[in-house]
Order: sequence, then C-alpha cells, then structure tokens
Amino acid sequence: MSSPRNDGSAPPTHDDLARQNARLTRRIGQLENILSTAETLRDANARLLDRVMGDLDRERARSDALLRNILPEPIIERLNAGETVIADRYEDVVVVFSDLVDFTRISATLPVATVVSALNAMFSSFDSACARFGVEKIKTIGDAYLAAAGLPGTSESPVEAGADLAIAMRDAVAAAGPPWQVRIGLHLGPVVAGVIGTTKYVYDLWGDAVNTASRLETTAPPGSIQVSSSVASALGVAFVLEARGEVDLKGKGATATFLLTGRATAA
Repeated sequence: MSSPRNDGSAPPTHDDLARQNARLTRRIGQLENILSTAETLRDANARLLDRVMGDLDRERARSDALLRNILPEPIIERLNAGETVIADRYEDVVVVFSDLVDFTRISATLPVATVVSALNAMFSSFDSACARFGVEKIKTIGDAYLAAAGLPGTSESPVEAGADLAIAMRDAVAAAGPPWQVRIGLHLGPVVAGVIGTTKYVYDLWGDAVNTASRLETTAPPGSIQVSSSVASALGVAFVLEARGEVDLKGKGATATFLLTGRATAA
C-alpha cells in the first residue's frame, strides 16, 4: 500500500500515470503534427518565393531587353542612376539619314502585306548592320531611317562606321530588287542628343547636322549615298568618292557634295 505524500494526498496510481502519459503522448503527437505542418508550409513558401523571384527576374530581363530596343545602354544606365533630364551636346557625330524612293506610290500599288514584309526585311538588315558597325539606330519615321555614330557606346571610328552602314543599307535595298531604291545622306557635325517624354521614352537627335543629312538624302540620286565635304574629308582614301559639285540644299544654298560608291579595293 502506498504511503501518503507530505501534502496529505494519495500518490498517483498506475492508472493515473497511464492517463497522464497518454495525454502527454497525444500532446506530443499534436505538436509533432503542428511542426510537420509548419515545415510543409515553410517548404511551400520557400518554393513559392523561389518561383516568384524567378518570375520577377524573367520579367526584369524582359523589361530591360525591351528598354534596350528603345534607348542606348549608356542612357539606360543614367536613367537607372536617377537622372531625369538627359540632353548632351556632341561635336563630331556622323548622321545617317535614308529614305525609300517613291515609297508613297509603291505602297499605294502593292498589297499591304507585301509592303510591310519588304520594309521589315530591309529595316531588319539595317538594324543588323548598325549592330555590326557600332552605329546607334535612332528611329524610323515611316520609310525613313535615322542612325548616328559618334555617340557614347558607338564605334570609335564614327565616320567610317557611318559610311560602312550606308553602303550596307544601299546594298540591302538593292538586294530587295525592284521597285525598291533608297537615297542616303551623310553629314558630320555637332548634335544635341537626349531623352524626351515621360511615359514613352524617345531618344532623339537635334541640330544642324541632322537637318543637313536629311537635305543630302533628299537631293541624292536614287540608289546613291550623298555625303558632305566634312564626311568626304574625314573618310580619306579608304573609300571611293566621286565629286558631284555643288548641290542646292534647302536652307543651305549651294553646297559641295560627294557620292560615296564603296570601300576602296586593295591594290
């Protein structure tokens, strides 16, 4: 028979201990289930977080890729650094301006799908040439294409790069065959380059060099590349140039121009 405890109560019986042990066992089981559930939730949350972070990285990469199709890399870096107003002057920029000959008439006579397909093929070739020669594509305006070398991130030999691009553009349009022809103008001079807009960024060029390149393009013979004397002087003997004489450029008057026919062949 068990002796009374000091507080006068009877000591727990075997059944009491069994019941206490059963309660403890159930409580431990409950705690283990809670722990297991917590671990499962933790693992699920970790997987969810990994998936969300992966999706975020992919969307960020996609956004960066789209932004790089609109803005030059140095401009993106400046925007990411917090700059809100970007406008810089560059003294020696080669501006390349092209336009398709009789585009309005051609687009009115050919099926829309044919015109769009031809434009896409030619402009895609222009884009590839820009990347190859280190020239920055600025924009397209209908059938016109504007590019420049001498800006940050472009070729260290901007005049040659611009000339190589113009030759590649002319050859790409010639390869497209009739009825496609192109006029191209090149000028070397100062420009202001910057970003305009707040919801749809546009990187653009302004200045006399842009206007002069446009005038050279407008007055060029179909299928040719017309360059200013500043471009002709900078190109030297590496390229073949034909003096065209003075051409009346709108807003400029009589201006000495040259036709760029290609790179000089090795003797």
